Amino acid sequence: MKVHEYQAKEVFAEFGIPITEGGVAFTPDEAEQITRELGKPVVVKAQVHIGGRGKAGGVKLANTPEEAREKADAILGMDIRGFTVKKVLVTEQVGIRDEYYCGITVDRDARMLVLILSASGGVDIEQVAAETPEKIAKIHIDPLVGLWPNQMRRAVFSSGIDTSKIKEISSIIHKLYKAFLARDCSLLEINPLVVTDDGQVLALDAKMDVDDNGLFRNKDLLKYREIGGDLDEYEAFAKENHVTYVHMPPDMRGPVGIAGNGAGLVMTTLDVVARAGLKPNNFCDIGGGGDAEHSIKCIETVMKDPDVKGFFLNVFGGITRCDIVAQALVDYADNFPAGCPVVIRLTGTNEDIAKQMLEETRYTFVSTMQEGAEKIVELIKGLEVGA
Repeated sequence: MKVHEYQAKEVFAEFGIPITEGGVAFTPDEAEQITRELGKPVVVKAQVHIGGRGKAGGVKLANTPEEAREKADAILGMDIRGFTVKKVLVTEQVGIRDEYYCGITVDRDARMLVLILSASGGVDIEQVAAETPEKIAKIHIDPLVGLWPNQMRRAVFSSGIDTSKIKEISSIIHKLYKAFLARDCSLLEINPLVVTDDGQVLALDAKMDVDDNGLFRNKDLLKYREIGGDLDEYEAFAKENHVTYVHMPPDMRGPVGIAGNGAGLVMTTLDVVARAGLKPNNFCDIGGGGDAEHSIKCIETVMKDPDVKGFFLNVFGGITRCDIVAQALVDYADNFPAGCPVVIRLTGTNEDIAKQMLEETRYTFVSTMQEGAEKIVELIKGLEVGA
């Protein structure tokens, strides 16, 4: 789950990480009022779940309440890489002497957390890594040991950061690490972490991604989840129905609806369909050991997007019983749009029973994933030709 900058800063404040004052505005009038209450020049920042806000014109300076109103009016409603700005953070301006990057994330290859610190802040860390990798310090954190003071000092000295601020920066790193663990984050980032003209060290921006698997321990964070933010309406429907589903990003999304059992199998199915000639619309894992009702919810979730022109179900039954999935297909049959091609691969536990159950249906059956991918692509392209 992604959260907005202002929400991540609320978590920062909870753990004592120093931030600038400000408030969230949904209208230009609210932006003006917040600026008036602060009594200082402000920065008006678009709140969307995507990077590159500044480059897109979503971050503007304002010196007066009236100017803040004008800037908020320009930003609200703006489209930033497919995300519509519905609110802005109005926060005080500060004089910046130095900009750094500080973040903690998961290194899956090393099976550890990794602290990343760089003297080059305010830009994408990926850009720094590509152009000046020597300016980045990476310190792996053993989960059985935790983060030690000497590791923080080593990160500061090897990153090129002003060592006169080592005490303040180490304190912030320690608090960031505590917040990362307590809030079950997959990423917690300050970019930029700044030293102001008067020597303060502040988190000027914040990025926070929360591992959904840890939300049962952090139910208070669920208030940050929003449709149109880190979830679209289809993913929100999936969450409500306990369906493991990801809608592909708009620029990667195609007409092939896909479901299967097991994350690896479904991901491979997406790749095979793409190689066969059409983009997949989604990822949907029906899981193992579920009942027919759950399988129906999975199919329903995939088919909710009207851009899905055909459906490919790829099941290799082990724990998942083919007859249970077949029952779902029988029950859902009348809900598929007229003319929508449906390709089924059902192999494994109770495969023969499943095929008997589906004998009278209009589904197209295949014996391999490759055959199924080629078939669904052929049938969908046939619809386009027919149209």
